[in-house]
Amino acid sequence: MKLLKVITLQTMKNFKISLFAFLLIFSSSCELEEVAPFLDKTVYEDPQTAQASTKGIYAGLTAYNAKERGIFVINGFSGLFITGKQGQRITNPNNANLFSLNPTYDADSEAMWGEYYAVISRCNGAIQYTTTGNDEVFDNVAGHAYFLRAYSYFQLVRLWGDIPLWTVLPDNNNLHKAKSSAKDVYSQIISDAQKAETLMNESLGLGFPLKYASNMLLAKVYMTLATNPDLGDGSSNYWQLAYDEAIKVKNSGRYSLHPNYSDLFTQAGENSNESIFEYQLSEIASNSQLGRNYTPWKYKTGMHFGWFSVNANVYDSHVANYPTDPRLDGTYLHYYTRADNNAEVKTYPSTGRNGFRASHPYLFKFAEKDRSHSAQYNSQNYIVYRYADLLLMLAEISNELSKDAEAMGYVEQVLSRVGLTPHISYQGGQASFRDAIMREYRFELLGEGEDSHNNRRRGFNYFLNNTILPHNNNPNKNQYDLTLLTDESRVMKLPIPLGEVTTNDLIDD
Repeated sequence: MKLLKVITLQTMKNFKISLFAFLLIFSSSCELEEVAPFLDKTVYEDPQTAQASTKGIYAGLTAYNAKERGIFVINGFSGLFITGKQGQRITNPNNANLFSLNPTYDADSEAMWGEYYAVISRCNGAIQYTTTGNDEVFDNVAGHAYFLRAYSYFQLVRLWGDIPLWTVLPDNNNLHKAKSSAKDVYSQIISDAQKAETLMNESLGLGFPLKYASNMLLAKVYMTLATNPDLGDGSSNYWQLAYDEAIKVKNSGRYSLHPNYSDLFTQAGENSNESIFEYQLSEIASNSQLGRNYTPWKYKTGMHFGWFSVNANVYDSHVANYPTDPRLDGTYLHYYTRADNNAEVKTYPSTGRNGFRASHPYLFKFAEKDRSHSAQYNSQNYIVYRYADLLLMLAEISNELSKDAEAMGYVEQVLSRVGLTPHISYQGGQASFRDAIMREYRFELLGEGEDSHNNRRRGFNYFLNNTILPHNNNPNKNQYDLTLLTDESRVMKLPIPLGEVTTNDLIDD
């Protein structure tokens, strides 16, 4: 963001610390009785407390269940990762469940579901109690609430499909909610994002998304509807609608590619001009354990769980397409010396695939980069939407609209940052370009929250033929690889969490 360009790293950190100190009275967990400040309409009668409540809604998305566990669920259900959480073996409960596309009951999914609905409840309170049209502060409060409700429902509907649709606060006569169709949920998301665009302004301040984040969200929604006719209205040209929203973000002039790809996943790259929507995280605020959970084993001094490794065939595909790609070092880690004793640690491809831990490279993006860091919490931000993703979206959309030269131009912009040119497969016509751009999302954005959806949004057959079978049939596959499920009824959506089924009288499965 241009308004952040002159802000120093220290200033940004001071902002994040002071923000969460200011929000202490609004901090809460996912339990309804603990979000009482957000459900009190008097909070929304004063500009200062109304703004604080909005920042508290964002803080809900940085809670452990929404962020650390949510990231684990979304990436785990993509078909691209393997995990050592709960045991360094392919049969651990996570690998046998989410990571092999064989979802049953899962505590992380349950936690993510509850936290996102808590965020939605906060949004509903802000929307219900904020009067718009007379003051830009109150307009902005409502605008951010609409944006975050749209974003939260988009996260949920993509994973679960038909889900309860809460747009008002519960009361004694409205404590349970039946599932709404995914089609109706998408309709609500569109309505909310459109309202957000008209109401959001820059009065919330440093580190929060501008209205263009709602345009990017809308573009993603329309791309989903373009490839899933049952979710749309049957008449709209969703590719054109997606283009119209995405081009607004590009033409705003507020965003550009950060010069160094790997810097995006360090504190030095926080809130760059590439960032469109970014979680503000701080070690002092104790609102992020990403570095603890996702730093490779023994890479730093202490608190290192290394919960994400990338399936070896995903790494092989990246190297086969771009063998000299600088993004390889920013995305994967396969060789380092231990921080405690300087012994070598080698994983694939630096070593043979002769053990579970050695058979797959680690995902490096979320790792704490300070190897002397020993604390449980850390401060590296998490980027939700960034400009490179937007450019790849525009490339995909333009290809579908037969804007061939424009489509190629967007890919060239993304690759030029890392000194590459588009792979030859981009030159084989519309279908070949389509497959190439779907792979490009993976090379550029692996692990950043869109893989699970991007792999599925062109339907089961596309997911089967471009993710599941290439993994299962990989000639390099051995006893330390998962076998991904191929049952359409299981691999496309998660089951409704058990806690929702047992407490919601209007849902029985």
